[in-house]
Amino acid sequence: MTKHHNLFYLLAIFFVPLILTSCHSRKAAMKGQPGEVVKPQMEVADKYSQIMGVNKGDIENGRLYAFIDQWMGVPYKFGGLDKDGVDCSGLVYLLEQEVYGITIPRMTSKQITVIKRKYEEDLKEGDLVFFDFDGKQFSHVGVYLQNGYVVHASSRKGVIIIRLRDPSMYKYFSRAGSIDIQSHTQVN
Repeated sequence: MTKHHNLFYLLAIFFVPLILTSCHSRKAAMKGQPGEVVKPQMEVADKYSQIMGVNKGDIENGRLYAFIDQWMGVPYKFGGLDKDGVDCSGLVYLLEQEVYGITIPRMTSKQITVIKRKYEEDLKEGDLVFFDFDGKQFSHVGVYLQNGYVVHASSRKGVIIIRLRDPSMYKYFSRAGSIDIQSHTQVN
């Protein structure tokens, strides 16, 4: 190789990885411990307040929104439990564990058994929301956020935030509630 080729090669080895890594969007870091409410990063509060149409100050649980930010767009995969693919109950299982320090069952059919039923207007951040798809009772689950929004693993779009009253979802809405303290295990 000539001197110019060697220089070009060295520059390519150094700069290509640098350029490629700068193209990836930066994901929020989860701070604090499960169950702890920590202040969100400014960019995260901005992003999710805009998505849900709330004031920036209403985004209070930094762990919750950092978790969502890390998982947003991860594809749907039946039985999946990692960033290569996750299903609805897997996302909810991981979110409740990593954000709130609560271990709930892995399967949707069992997750329905650990909630205290609530009316839609009484839902709070972290509550579970169930849907009946394909004529199957409680076949899909998501987590209520605020202002009528839910995060869930869509079989078509992966992990997304959607309005609970979105016509494509709401017609399947079946039950919702908070996790019953006696029915779950705290993670220490």
